[in-house]
Amino acid sequence: MATVGSILIAPVKGMRVQALDRVELSRDGLTGDRCFFFTGADRAMVSATRVGPLMAIQPAWDPATDRLELRFPDGSTVAAQVDTGEPEQVRFFGLRVDARPVAGPFSEAVSEHCGVELHLMTRPEERPATDRGWAGAVTLLGSGSMSRLEEAAAEAGHTDPIDQRRFRMNFNLDGLQPHVEDEWVGRTVRIGEVEIRVEEKVGRCAATTRDPDRGDVDLKTLHYLASYRRDVPSEETLPFGVYASVTRPGTVRIGDPVETVEMVAG
Repeated sequence: MATVGSILIAPVKGMRVQALDRVELSRDGLTGDRCFFFTGADRAMVSATRVGPLMAIQPAWDPATDRLELRFPDGSTVAAQVDTGEPEQVRFFGLRVDARPVAGPFSEAVSEHCGVELHLMTRPEERPATDRGWAGAVTLLGSGSMSRLEEAAAEAGHTDPIDQRRFRMNFNLDGLQPHVEDEWVGRTVRIGEVEIRVEEKVGRCAATTRDPDRGDVDLKTLHYLASYRRDVPSEETLPFGVYASVTRPGTVRIGDPVETVEMVAG
């Protein structure tokens, strides 16, 4: 039986992911996931694909107290309660949306670390459930798919294990054959008490080539994926894992069983 092997969120988009033992899911996504993001001087959203040093910063956000803390590689931290200004128009995945700037020490400290002007913003109210809206409230990747990627990398001469955090998936699932999750597109899947509808495969970008702790480019991830996934039918290129909408909210814990509703009924 497939089970939840790990749970990951990124309180600040592009920064280091945080591992959890349990998480609450709503139709808007995982509590605490991608609640903040950065824009550049042009007021367009930036990600780790564009600004790799973001990944070296570890965020921690407590929604109950509205306190955000950022820990930098040298051990220094900046922390404060989140105080926001009036909405500003920004570009978010090509869309023009309103988002609120976050006051305090965060933007200046992160800009200095990354060597580029950055502005911390709260997630746009009209764009819940992270990058893809409600359709992409949660992302999943099976252990078998990771093993298959490592085989492709080994064939190209890279024999070290590949850190699954590179892919920044919410749920990494144990006990699955390679790319079984591809077959879940259009189906309902139960994870513990939660039910989700798998909408489509997740396409991959250059962010996966960056070390998940340091942010520097150190792995030909896209090359290895392309060697055997280039022609897989998908709305997004180089698919690896899937994204889903939440149809029954609830709590997900490490070790929870994962199965399609059709498997349960049968």
